Amino acid sequence: MNREWLEKDFYKELGVSSSATADDIKKAYRKLARDLHPDKNPGDAKAEERFKAVSEAHAVLSDTEKRKEYDEARRLFASGAFGRGGFAPGGGYAPGGFNGEFNLGDIFGGAAGGGDGGLGDLLGGLFNRGGGRASTRPRRGSDVETETTLGFREAAQGVTVPLRMTSPSPCTTCHGSGAKPGTSPRVCPHCNGTGVISRNQGAFGFSEPCEDCRGTGSIIDDPCVDCHGTGIQNRTRTITVRVPPGVRDGQRIRLAGQGEAGLRGAPAGDLFVTVHVSNDKVFGRTGDDLTLVLPVSYSELVLGTTVSVPTLDGRVGVKVPAGTADGRTLRVRGRGVPKRDGTSGDLLVTVKVAVPQKLDDDATEALRNYADAEKAGGFDPRAGWAGA
Repeated sequence: MNREWLEKDFYKELGVSSSATADDIKKAYRKLARDLHPDKNPGDAKAEERFKAVSEAHAVLSDTEKRKEYDEARRLFASGAFGRGGFAPGGGYAPGGFNGEFNLGDIFGGAAGGGDGGLGDLLGGLFNRGGGRASTRPRRGSDVETETTLGFREAAQGVTVPLRMTSPSPCTTCHGSGAKPGTSPRVCPHCNGTGVISRNQGAFGFSEPCEDCRGTGSIIDDPCVDCHGTGIQNRTRTITVRVPPGVRDGQRIRLAGQGEAGLRGAPAGDLFVTVHVSNDKVFGRTGDDLTLVLPVSYSELVLGTTVSVPTLDGRVGVKVPAGTADGRTLRVRGRGVPKRDGTSGDLLVTVKVAVPQKLDDDATEALRNYADAEKAGGFDPRAGWAGA
């Protein structure tokens, strides 16, 4: 990205240690992003800057390769690996080499014409550089994360939800170019559009970002008045998100190109939406199967019956066979959660006896007569139980 990254402590930004796990980093980012989001802090410039810093830190530390390169670079600088063999402690070159102030940019480009690009090669992926030569590829926008909460049945059946977000987006006036409408950026004459200036000091050749165009390779003579030449505006927009059927609690949905806008028309990052699913009063879920508990009477279990139960798309009759035991689970195939292949899971119905809290005289007398008949018939519910 840029060499200023080495001077930033992304772990400190997120409030985690350098040994934090990916889950620790994700949790810390989500909490900070919720607290600092511009929608929650309208007009608070400090919160907005902090939000950007936290987002930048997460973009690096959540990417395994970038984090590895970032950690390695910080380790090398902390150990003074680039101060040995010629660089004086104060930043100048030791006797026998060139004189003058040492700049971080000197080691990012590597030796001219050499195969060893120094730190520029080491951090090729992290700083968008490779082989000791700076890349003029436009900088892609950062990924953005947000959250939404759905009802149980919405998540199971799929739904389209609008998300209102405030984030850096392409300027609507210049369409992301950064130039005033009717004009265009021109190629930087100082670096010929490469974004890099090469210079020699003693036996070494170094490359550093062009100061005239700030490493972009182009110059805007007449900037867009709305975005001040950046091609980006903080804009509140509504994004329609299609949540597929069967989404699970905590699942992330990726929307390509809906994240933070890239500088001067560069590709936008992606938007990741974490879905939270609320509980339902009737249904539960096990994998792709729906579950529910069906209240029944004792007589219904003994004599058998057919009961109408709810599903995601209506009701279905479930046959309870005579002599069904309390707690038995009955399976209704194909009436569960929709799957990606077009099929559905099953509906699992668990029967549970509902015991009346009060009986009238007739019901009480009838039940006592039944109990006597049950004993006379030799039925013992505890036969063989507990050694009996």
